[in-house]
Amino acid sequence: MAKALFGHVGGSDPRMVQEMRRLQKRVRDLEDEVGRLQARNDQLNMAVSDVTGAEDREPALA
Repeated sequence: MAKALFGHVGGSDPRMVQEMRRLQKRVRDLEDEVGRLQARNDQLNMAVSDVTGAEDREPALA
């Protein structure tokens, strides 16, 4: 129904459509960046926990 009403009013402004596409692309790019940063953060957390875990162990007796 909204599309029918919107079309009846005269359609969309090409500048508005272009801006919406630009913003949608920006959102996708930012979502991709968040995913990359989360993956990198997970890697760093695992590396820190590996180092911390090694220090918590008792040294081997020679």
